[in-house]
Formats: sequence, structure tokens, C-alpha cells
Amino acid sequence: MTDSSRTTSAEPKRRSSMTPAQVILLQISTLLVSVTGIVFAWMKYGMTNDDPFSVFNHPWQPKMLAIHIIVAPVLVFALGWILNNHILTKISMNGSAKRLASGLAATFTLLPMIASGYLMQTITHEGWHRAMEITHWASSAVFVAAYVGHLLGKKNGNGTNVQR
Repeated sequence: MTDSSRTTSAEPKRRSSMTPAQVILLQISTLLVSVTGIVFAWMKYGMTNDDPFSVFNHPWQPKMLAIHIIVAPVLVFALGWILNNHILTKISMNGSAKRLASGLAATFTLLPMIASGYLMQTITHEGWHRAMEITHWASSAVFVAAYVGHLLGKKNGNGTNVQR
């Protein structure tokens, strides 16, 4: 009689592998959403316009927002695509503490980042809209920092991630 809760060396270990397509889609969409969000915020809040009749501080400001809004659902799709075979698997495997912490930080920011991004487009009350902007900035900043930290996690000599 064998104990089914034990794993033997003959049984395959549970792995967290992302396909090349998942990696490419996640990296490109994260880069595009991050860059367009940062550039849009800089144009809207960091620049001024001498024209008193203009609602934009830079001619590309509406284009940056449009690109950001179009690419963001691709990032949401990519994150959903890796949920089972990367995020949940890594959480259950108790991998490298540093990479697990950065991955969890990025994961926990997803709901406020995505919800506030959506709600900013639909809320008309000035106070609530401002609250969504602040929530979106803060959660997005934490997501980007955690994501970069996750990518820069400790690697061993052959370029693969260290697993503890």
C-alpha cells in the first residue's frame, strides 16, 4: 500500500513554466502599458501649456492615453493567461523568497490597478475620479517596481532562477 501524499523521485515535480508566447506577450504588454502610462502622466501632470484654450499639455497626450487604454486589456489577458501555470503554481511551490515576495507584491496590486483604471473611465464625480487616479498611480507604481524586482530576482550562474 502506498501513501498518495508522498512524491517519489519517479513522479514528475510540479513546475512553473511559462511558454515563450506567454513570456513575450507579458513582457511586451507590460512594457507598453508602463511606458505609455508614465509618458501620459508626465504630459498631463508634469508639463504646462501656454495656450489657455488647450485642454492638453502636449499634442501627443491623447494618443498616449489611447494607446495605454488599448494595450492595458492585452496585459490583463496576459496576466490571466499565466495565472494557473505560473502565479498559482509558484505560490504553492514556495519558491525563492525574494522572487515570491516580488511576485506576490505585483499580484496583490492587480485588482486595485485594473479596477481603478476601468473606473477612471466611467466615474464622473470629481472626488471619486481623483480617488481612482491616486489609487491607479499608487498601485501601478508598486506593480511596476515589484515586476522589475521580480525580473531582476537572483539568478544562478547558468542564467536560470535560483529555487530554494
